[in-house]
Amino acid sequence: MSQSITLSRAARLVGVTRGELQKKIRDGTLPSFDGSVTLDDLLASYPDAQLEDNTEYSRVTRIKERAFGKRVFERAMPDVEVLAARITEISRELSHSRTRTTHFNILLERLRGKLDEIEQQCNAEDKTIMSDLKSWLNKEITAAIEPDYLNPLAVRDDLLRVMSAHVTLQPSGHDFFVDGNDTLLEAALRAGVPLNYGCSGGNCGLCKARVVSGQVKKIRHHDYVIPDAEKAQGYALMCSNTAVTDVEIEAPVAGGVQDIPFQQIAAKVKSVELLTPDIALLHLQTPRTSRLRFLAGQSLTLRLGDSLSAELPIASCPCDDRNLLFHVRRMPGNLFADYLFNRLRKNETVDIEGPQGEFILQEKTARPLCFIAFDTGFAPIKSLIEHAMSLDAAEAIRLYWIGSDEDSLYLRNVGRAWADALDNFHFTPIVTGYNLRTLADKRAEVLQGTLRTIVEDNPQITAGDIYIAGPEAASTVAEQFFLSLGLPKTRVFSSNPG
Repeated sequence: MSQSITLSRAARLVGVTRGELQKKIRDGTLPSFDGSVTLDDLLASYPDAQLEDNTEYSRVTRIKERAFGKRVFERAMPDVEVLAARITEISRELSHSRTRTTHFNILLERLRGKLDEIEQQCNAEDKTIMSDLKSWLNKEITAAIEPDYLNPLAVRDDLLRVMSAHVTLQPSGHDFFVDGNDTLLEAALRAGVPLNYGCSGGNCGLCKARVVSGQVKKIRHHDYVIPDAEKAQGYALMCSNTAVTDVEIEAPVAGGVQDIPFQQIAAKVKSVELLTPDIALLHLQTPRTSRLRFLAGQSLTLRLGDSLSAELPIASCPCDDRNLLFHVRRMPGNLFADYLFNRLRKNETVDIEGPQGEFILQEKTARPLCFIAFDTGFAPIKSLIEHAMSLDAAEAIRLYWIGSDEDSLYLRNVGRAWADALDNFHFTPIVTGYNLRTLADKRAEVLQGTLRTIVEDNPQITAGDIYIAGPEAASTVAEQFFLSLGLPKTRVFSSNPG
């Protein structure tokens, strides 16, 4: 019987998203059982998968990381002891398989002998039946152990088990892979799984979780002391341990904004970059021992001293919880913006509070995703898209960035990079030529016409979820437009970050 594997593992083996596999399952072209598929069925759906394509997943991962705009990190080989333990585990399984095969062959010989004894005692008619039975048995055995058959995905899966460990979380059912020298916490955040944690430096103990099965290894020092009784039960810190083998872990996962604590952190200015004369990219960095826990799409309150403050959407992914990006628009008379554009310098302290906001991704759906960003509404949309990409579950992602003018599409190269890197991503920039912040009746009608054209050109987007962000005037028009098409409010989400 062919080995069954999870959809996450299957997606890695053939270099596609889980969303594509889920679509094949819904279409009936890929059989599945209880969220798993067999290697034989997977190969039948992807017959071009070959052994020499093992580097494809790594190539796509690197492209995605560059497209995200994340810090490019080195995918180091796993720790030598971790590699040795994984190879030992696979060798142990191979030894068990060989032992079972030996016992199976002995049993077959005994069965053949028993059938010969029975045949000698049969009459002529029964001997014919027994002869047919023995011929059928020999043919089935030969087919079952055919030496020429080799499923390349099975070989690739063994290689994957050496290079990565598969982690399943209970009771949520989330799963992800641990690559290189990542800790369990780092791997989870990179995969878009919001594990509970605090300092991420081994001091607070908030990321403590119970290892139900499998083996983990401590690779980072931690000061937090786990009581001996809890150690005996399998508890370990996710920020300090990596997975040696495939593991199952009992750990809480944030199910919504109510699970994210309010935080106050003194961050440092890493850089202020002018994207256009009126749009700045603010990069803040938190201390290593006090990283921000947030959900994609949420906002923060930024404070400069006692008098200057602004609430801004986070324009980066929760998978990089230490480096926070913001898109700041120059606004005459706004003291915070004036200070940022004219005086804010590297290493200056900015106090951050939050996060707040409920404009977050609905993770439990595999429906197509359509994102509509107006002007600087691209900031929270960018965070949501990067999170959706890390989850790797959406069937298709479309981004329409609608700007008042050319300068309002200040990072269109990011959208192009996403579209170049991913087959299921589509990017369309649109310039209206009028101010999206002040929409009179006539301009509101023109914007509705633009949205109508989008739907007429791609009617499939109404079968998915719609996320809208930007100035209140434009966002309200877009939200009402999609609701007027009959979409329920549970599939149309809107934010007005300014």
